[in-house]
Order: sequence, then structure tokens, then C-alpha cells
Amino acid sequence: MAVPKRKTSKKVKNQRRTHKKLHAPGMVICENCGEYSKPHHVCKSCGQYNGKQVVEQ
Repeated sequence: MAVPKRKTSKKVKNQRRTHKKLHAPGMVICENCGEYSKPHHVCKSCGQYNGKQVVEQ
């Protein structure tokens, strides 16, 4: 059975966990209404995508 030879230091433990954090989602401004929305998604406030009305609001 594998057993660690010595205690993992706080520095090594924290360096291993540096990529485990939340990132802010990338947002773009809608060309029609000016609200923020996810890129390549239909705007939730006006229902347009790529300059065309896709969803009726």
C-alpha cells in the first residue's frame, strides 16, 4: 500500500490547487439592446442572434 514518506507542505498543496478556482464568464454586449450575454448564444432580453429575431419575447 502506498504511504506518503513525509507530510505535504502548505506551499506544495496550494501550488497543486492553483487551477481550482472560479473564473468570470466571458460576456459580450448585444448589438440590438446593449445587454450583456454569452457569446454565440441568443440574447435573453431581446431574443436576437446574429442580427436576426430567433425567440419571441
